[in-house]
Amino acid sequence: MSELLDIRGLAVRFPGARCLVQAVAGADLRLAEGECLGLVGESGCGKTQLLHSILGLSPPQAQIAGSIRYRGEEIVGLAPRALERIRGRRIAMVFQDPMTALNPCRRIGAQVGEVARVHLRASRAEAERRALSMLEAVQIADPQRCLRQYPHELSGGMRQRVMIAMALIGEPDVLLADEPTTALDVTVQAQILALLRDLRARTGAAVLMVTHDLGVIAEIADRVAVMYAGRIVEQAPVEVILSHPRHPYTEALQRCLPRVDQPPPQRLPSIPGRPPSPSALPPGCPFAPRCLYRMPMCDTQMPTLCEVSAAADGVRQTPQSQQSAPDVGGGRSSQGSRGTSQAQHLKACWHEGALGRLAPAPP
Repeated sequence: MSELLDIRGLAVRFPGARCLVQAVAGADLRLAEGECLGLVGESGCGKTQLLHSILGLSPPQAQIAGSIRYRGEEIVGLAPRALERIRGRRIAMVFQDPMTALNPCRRIGAQVGEVARVHLRASRAEAERRALSMLEAVQIADPQRCLRQYPHELSGGMRQRVMIAMALIGEPDVLLADEPTTALDVTVQAQILALLRDLRARTGAAVLMVTHDLGVIAEIADRVAVMYAGRIVEQAPVEVILSHPRHPYTEALQRCLPRVDQPPPQRLPSIPGRPPSPSALPPGCPFAPRCLYRMPMCDTQMPTLCEVSAAADGVRQTPQSQQSAPDVGGGRSSQGSRGTSQAQHLKACWHEGALGRLAPAPP
């Protein structure tokens, strides 16, 4: 699979009253053709800011550093007119809240068709035909009627399907999905996930899925990147993350999930404390104050993202996991390096060895 997105050392900062507020700090991600990469973490950890920076949608006061390459072309600092050729055409986005993302004063047909008119240079009639076809593809029951409706006339699930149709009508290579199942009931959520899987299989589009729900990640993702306080703290294939997490934050997220294979707890565990303010990050590991495995060095030294061996994981290596692209950066740290294997397991934590997944949550 060829590489579509290559994000290296991405940092997003905003000027604050007394200092720079760091929303994203040195994020490294790669996305290959046809792949689904899940980006998971608590609210406020920088997931949405990372997506916005890819499309150049960050506020004017945002300071963007690092590298974002689409098919080898640098996006950071790209001229607005050149970025417009990529945004919506090659890289499209499904926004978190369709009710606020859709224009309440325009009919659905006009909004979906506008993407075809702008990016595909379609005529008005051709744009309407494409919009109708795409609404059928996202399984809206009466697409002809939907073309004439306004957003407030649709249910939450239908609005989300319209957002997906708008994103896919330009036939993009990359789909950025910002919590597309948030605020939907379980049945509609399952339908949206099934729709994304089907459309991904039919179109070959790669998906970068942002969510705070590990259940959604287990359903749709090939690989997972776990984000905390603006940093990627763990990254691995989804089956490895779910069965052998090696960062305490990933383990803590899993411990908060209800399990059907165990007796129900009297009280569902939660992670104590709260994430640090991005304007007042600690000098060491930002998760240290909430961590069960805290050591003295965690309070003073920031861990870098390094490779975890499959043998240390207790996972049998496969031919795919043994393949690795050349390391141009040198060393085992992935920060600033290029060409990491898609099957690598990476973590940013000083704790060595396996985690005790059944350790009780602190009081």
